[in-house]
Amino acid sequence: MWINQFDDSYYRCYTGYMKSKWYELKEKATNLRKRGFSMGKIEHSLGIPRSTLSGWLKNVKLSKKQKKLLLQAQKNGLVSAREKAAQWHHKEKVERFLKTERKVEQTLKKVSRDDKIILDLTLAVLYMGEGFKKTIGTGIGNSDPLILKFFITALQKNYQFDKFQIKCELHLRADQNPERIKRFWARKLELPLKNFTYITVDKRTNGSKTYPSYKGVCVLRCGNVDIQRRLMLLSQKYFEKVIGEK
Repeated sequence: MWINQFDDSYYRCYTGYMKSKWYELKEKATNLRKRGFSMGKIEHSLGIPRSTLSGWLKNVKLSKKQKKLLLQAQKNGLVSAREKAAQWHHKEKVERFLKTERKVEQTLKKVSRDDKIILDLTLAVLYMGEGFKKTIGTGIGNSDPLILKFFITALQKNYQFDKFQIKCELHLRADQNPERIKRFWARKLELPLKNFTYITVDKRTNGSKTYPSYKGVCVLRCGNVDIQRRLMLLSQKYFEKVIGEK
């Protein structure tokens, strides 16, 4: 009813205004769609909202070949998107690692490698987690050469322990070469081959392939019960102090 209040020229002007923003591109958009362009590409090329394009182009029929090409392009786009996402995540992961590394370096700058108290506490905590507790004498077993090398170094620095008194054992998988693995550990720990007195092979692993990076478990036995007792008591008392127990 209200439109009758305006003359016909105003109405034509009003409806023309409503159409003018995108309507002049409708024919171009339709032609692009008929040529097999995807909705996304038309939207990006002409700057027309997807909602407007959907209404304009819903009746445009595509050939089987065009549909096939669009489907393949969509799959290629998904692969490309995944690759870009993987690259982004990798970059973010590297940046987070570098940030963490910088913080660790800042912490280590405040710690002296010759601080015997810190070294003793670290050794005690390591022993509480990895060391032998039920056997008589100081001993530890691990598959990481860095942990065992630290163990030996700490014993030397804080307890003047002669590392050449250490007896070594190897616990290996069935497909590992005992002599080759023994040389590996002797080189990593800087111990003579004669210190490796015992090797066991787990027969349950027959037919199972071992990762090349895994060199079995190396056990170090030092035979000093006094060090074992001190490390166990020190770690226990330190834990109690941290958590506030008397």
